[in-house]
Amino acid sequence: MKDEPVGTDEVRPAEASGAVGAGPGGQDGRWLQALELLLTEQRFRIGQYVAAHAVPVCPVESAEEERRRRSRAPAAPLKIPEPPVWQLLDALPLAAMVILPALDEAGGIADFCYVGHNVTARRYAESHFPPGALPPHTGTVPLFERFPNLADTPVPRMLAEAHRTRRPQGPESAEWSLSGPDGRAVRLSSEVRVAPFGDLLLVTWERGEKARARMAEAAQNLARVCWAEWNLGDGTVEATGLDKVLGLAASQPLPDLLELGRMLTPDSREPLYQAVHDVVLRERRVVDLELRLATPHPRVLRFIAEPVRPQLGPVWTLRAVCRDVTSDVHSRTLAEQAMQEARAQRERADAVADVAERLRDAIVPRFPAELGGHDVEAAAVYRPEGRTARVGGDWYKTRILPTGQVLIALGDARGHGLDAITLMAKLRYALAGLAFTGEAVEELTGWLNLVACDDGAESTATAVVARYHPGRALLRWTCAGHPLPILIRDRTARLLDPPPGGPGMPLGVLPDETYTAAETALRPGDVVLLYSDGLIERRGSDLDRDASRLVRAAQDGARDGIPPGDEALDAYARRLVDRLTDHRMQDDATVLAFRLVGGEPAGG
Repeated sequence: MKDEPVGTDEVRPAEASGAVGAGPGGQDGRWLQALELLLTEQRFRIGQYVAAHAVPVCPVESAEEERRRRSRAPAAPLKIPEPPVWQLLDALPLAAMVILPALDEAGGIADFCYVGHNVTARRYAESHFPPGALPPHTGTVPLFERFPNLADTPVPRMLAEAHRTRRPQGPESAEWSLSGPDGRAVRLSSEVRVAPFGDLLLVTWERGEKARARMAEAAQNLARVCWAEWNLGDGTVEATGLDKVLGLAASQPLPDLLELGRMLTPDSREPLYQAVHDVVLRERRVVDLELRLATPHPRVLRFIAEPVRPQLGPVWTLRAVCRDVTSDVHSRTLAEQAMQEARAQRERADAVADVAERLRDAIVPRFPAELGGHDVEAAAVYRPEGRTARVGGDWYKTRILPTGQVLIALGDARGHGLDAITLMAKLRYALAGLAFTGEAVEELTGWLNLVACDDGAESTATAVVARYHPGRALLRWTCAGHPLPILIRDRTARLLDPPPGGPGMPLGVLPDETYTAAETALRPGDVVLLYSDGLIERRGSDLDRDASRLVRAAQDGARDGIPPGDEALDAYARRLVDRLTDHRMQDDATVLAFRLVGGEPAGG
């Protein structure tokens, strides 16, 4: 007798008995049993589909059929033309260059000579190398004269091994740099392969899968996100990062959907069942819900799923993206509690101001003590709008990075209140984590832009993001729609020139916006001022005139010099804010002062 589907579309927990894994008050366990019945029925449907679409086995070819097939073969072998070797190389989709080993009298390798490259390599150089970094190719030249920093990578060893063994080498990661005539250096990262090519060696490179996988894994870890596919036919699971998001040990198997249901709190089992039901039977394109995990550790997941199916076949796979939103939910809960408390105490302005100040202190902490050990000082002054102390979106960040460089940033999230605080905190904490990747400030600003874009259409902000390189006494900075920094040198103040191409768009406006960096060489005693636009903007005023007023005030305050020490720098910043703020303020005002101290800057 043929099995029939169990009719899960009609199954409700009240109709299921003998609850699977049910605890006291078995209603919660019945949702798990309903989910198990649903998955069993779908597996049955998939089996029926597979059986109905099985490919018939081809019959064995008879001798007569073989004779007829052979009679249709061409009478003579095909003649394939041989294109020139450079034409073959130009057909490669990978960047490639040809290397000639230069041998000594004993037959050993004396050097490697650069012979030429293909079209893809030329295009790669045009898009990645600084202008004028390479002289025109005029013939065979020593490879490591043309690319000096390539000698410190695995490439020389790979060339030697490929020549000696006549076997392909790699892929291996190669990190190196190239400088242009203007001194600007770029970092190049590729996966390199070397293969024998007659008497020559062929070097090819590309941004490899390993590098992309590392970046994807790092991005997933930063965002606490993963993807997973649950195969409803055989119960298998394919995923990346699911174990980390669920808090599982590396040795634990990934859970199927039923096991995932057992890991949830009782109140999340019905939403999971309903989501799987809607995807599998009602073929909803996307379901989006929050699930609360009880084991192995309490946490909240954002679960977004869609069905995957063959054409005209049953839903075979449930594909989902999961994100750990525990901290977001916690922050949202705290924010809601803070809003209720503020409403309850609205008549007590002093109490509201105190709460606002303590909240800012928690989000924008004091400067790290390690700054003094890197020959830098910093001070910040925050002035809220008016006397109501509405918490705005101004934020700043300083941090000593593992490389010894110093991260310096100041931004202004749009609006006031909890929305501004939330975006401010997201940008500040995102920058604090992303800075540890070691990427340039241009990349950091681009990632912050994506964070703001992901937060919603109204979530915009401006920012200056900078990194100070102590060994080079160099400040590299980007500007995302923010007022330009001020440099005070020898008691004279001036606005810094914008990055090449001008300031970029504010964060959160265009997801594909790219940013460029300006470079400012610093001397001992130089002070750099970052500030929010609330310091200078007034209703009905001209921005250029306001900026000039700020430059004059900064210079007047430094006319007698700024004594050494954090306290003196803090006093200077407070006098500057006092001079420029009054009852006409339209926004919060923040100033971050950064000073280079110590002896003469090191070279390089």
